[in-house]
Amino acid sequence: MAERRTIMIDDDVAKKVRNLQAKKIKETAGTVSFSAVINEMLRECT
Repeated sequence: MAERRTIMIDDDVAKKVRNLQAKKIKETAGTVSFSAVINEMLRECT
């Protein structure tokens, strides 16, 4: 189950996440949430 967390993200990082999100949306022709992109990135780093 997902838990709500509040974090501060620098503007340059948020921009990179949004760009990756836009790329994934184009690839899937569906919706991809900002949170889903963050979770995917965190899983790749751990």
